[in-house]
Amino acid sequence: MEYQVRTARITDIERLVALAGDALRLPDGGNSPLGAADLFRQLVYLPQADIVVAEARREVVGGAVLVLRPSVSAGGYVGTVDLIVVDGDHDLDRVTAALLEELLRSAQNKGCTVVEAVRPEDPETRARWERLGFVDAVPLVSRSVAARMAGRRS
Repeated sequence: MEYQVRTARITDIERLVALAGDALRLPDGGNSPLGAADLFRQLVYLPQADIVVAEARREVVGGAVLVLRPSVSAGGYVGTVDLIVVDGDHDLDRVTAALLEELLRSAQNKGCTVVEAVRPEDPETRARWERLGFVDAVPLVSRSVAARMAGRRS
C-alpha cells in the first residue's frame, strides 16, 4: 500500500484526535484549559509547530507533531516529536518511517540542530526508532506549570 505524507489541515484534526485516543491524556491526570482537538487546531497555524498526516486511499491513517523551541546550548532550534499515531490496520513501520522522515526534513529546513522524543519504553518501538537513526540521550526532568481549571479544587 502506498502512503502519502502531507501537512495536516484543520479538517484532519478530528481524525487525529480519534487515532490518538489515550495518547492525548495528560500525565498524572494533569489539567489543561484546552482539549486535545483545540490544541491541535492551534498548532496547525503556528510556525513553531508542524503537524503531518499519512494518507492511504485518501484516508488519514497516521499523524505526527513536531514542536520547535530555540536552544542556545543546542546551537539553534530543537525539534521535539510530541506525538506519533498510526491506525492499527496499517503498516506501523512504514507509516512511522514516512511520518518521521517528513518531520526530520521539516526540522532541518527550519534550522533545527537536533530532534528529540521521549524514549519509548517498549523494546520493539525503541528498535523501530533506532532503525530511523535515533539514539538514547540523557533523560529530561520536567515539572508541570499548567494552570488549574477554574472551578476545580485539588
